[in-house]
Amino acid sequence: MRVLITGISGFVGSTLANNLLSSGTGSSLEIHGTIHRADNRIQNLRDRLHLHKGDLRNPSWIDRVIQSVKPDLTFHLAAWSDVRASWDQPWAVYELNISCQLNLLEALRRHTPEARVLVVASSEVYGLIEPEELPIDELTPLRPNSPYGISKVAQDLMAQQYWYNYALSAVRVRSFNHIGPGQADSFVASAFARQIAEIEAGLQPPVLKVGNLEAERDYTDVRDMVRAYWLALQFGDPGEVYNIGSGSSISVQELLNILLELSPVEISVEQDPQRLRPSDVARIVCNPQRFSQKTGWVPSISNRESLADVLNYWRDITGASPVDTSNGCES
Repeated sequence: MRVLITGISGFVGSTLANNLLSSGTGSSLEIHGTIHRADNRIQNLRDRLHLHKGDLRNPSWIDRVIQSVKPDLTFHLAAWSDVRASWDQPWAVYELNISCQLNLLEALRRHTPEARVLVVASSEVYGLIEPEELPIDELTPLRPNSPYGISKVAQDLMAQQYWYNYALSAVRVRSFNHIGPGQADSFVASAFARQIAEIEAGLQPPVLKVGNLEAERDYTDVRDMVRAYWLALQFGDPGEVYNIGSGSSISVQELLNILLELSPVEISVEQDPQRLRPSDVARIVCNPQRFSQKTGWVPSISNRESLADVLNYWRDITGASPVDTSNGCES
């Protein structure tokens, strides 16, 4: 079976590739991936992957890739993913998230109309959520309040349109927040962990800069999330949409508290206005019932375990010493 992962060198794409190659089905899969720039996250996997370097904004290039590979399963993970930065570069967000997917779906429609493709939207499509609407299910109104959220609505509905018009077997998922080792430091947990690791390594003063600590989000470890993506393409109904999340929320303050507990260093906290979003929602919680009933998926990695792995990922990079586990902290 031929699998194509767009954005295979990204945070989620590389985790998915590693998960598939280490699973029982890995030996039966021929895994292809598109890369645009850096490929450091997949260096250890390169000899087991078929890589295609280019730009999804180029329709001729992706058309050639699809015609050559003819994937049975496609995971479309290449995308702009930084919500906060989307206010600074809205056109770049729209171009990357909308035109790249359009080029991919057109190529799949022409060359592998029988293949299945996973299109990944986000909880940001729901945008301005009222407390009485929690937990968020798939019928919750879409009120995106960021350029990123608007681009993900477009991706979501585009996939539905290709199912309606061309019977392209597109399965849609709306992923809630995910964290894990390897995530860029433009995301909150990784941003905190990097600062803590740099403080432990003596690379910055013991002051941690933060944004809004009151927001509550539904976090899932990326390793659980890619397992969900595989199940979505195996068992999800084409044209249907599924929320994927843990079903519970945790505040950014609680994330920070766990990370500070995992460090032996005394660290003070200061708010940085540059880290605040122009628009934010107080609390987001996923209702994953439709997806769980369809696939049997439930997350298995706790927030604490995930955060410990994120912190140790940044310790490896900065050269900070791992935490002493004799005090009961995870490492």
